[in-house]
Amino acid sequence: MSRLLKLAACLLAAVRVSSAGSGPAIAQDGSGSASSVADAPKQPIAFSHKVHAGRMKLSCRMCHANPDPGESMTIAAAAVCMNCHSTIKADSEEIKRLAGYAKSGKDVPWVPVYELPSFVRFSHRLHLEKNNTCQECHGPVAERDVLFREVPTTMTSCVNCHQAKKAVTDCSSCHELPN
Repeated sequence: MSRLLKLAACLLAAVRVSSAGSGPAIAQDGSGSASSVADAPKQPIAFSHKVHAGRMKLSCRMCHANPDPGESMTIAAAAVCMNCHSTIKADSEEIKRLAGYAKSGKDVPWVPVYELPSFVRFSHRLHLEKNNTCQECHGPVAERDVLFREVPTTMTSCVNCHQAKKAVTDCSSCHELPN
């Protein structure tokens, strides 16, 4: 593909991002971030990162594995949570609901807080291997009882970060360009 066509594809991707005001990665205000806890998605079970990652100092990877090929972080199965919660707070209504998911073998239907548009390629593994932290993209999770999208997930914010860290900014590193 000629350099001009690649540039045109890049610009088209940028236009899609900037006009995707109702897309999953863009908040209603177009900033890519929520403004408060009030904007947080309602989760099926109350979960405090402040307790687990903050007070208990559990690492992100304890609950969010990064299986091959490494693009996505996963969320632990309810059965994993029940390793501790079969005895800790076992009579709380939230843990009883969690135990129900574990017993049935069904995944808890967590509502995503951060999602990227389908035309964006993103590898958690690559970013972690480059010594980026979870907090850079997800905010101070260990200080939050309820998570909301407080760090922008716009093309501008990603490019600004890449430029500040002297990382690649070539369009094809994050976008599938047409042949």
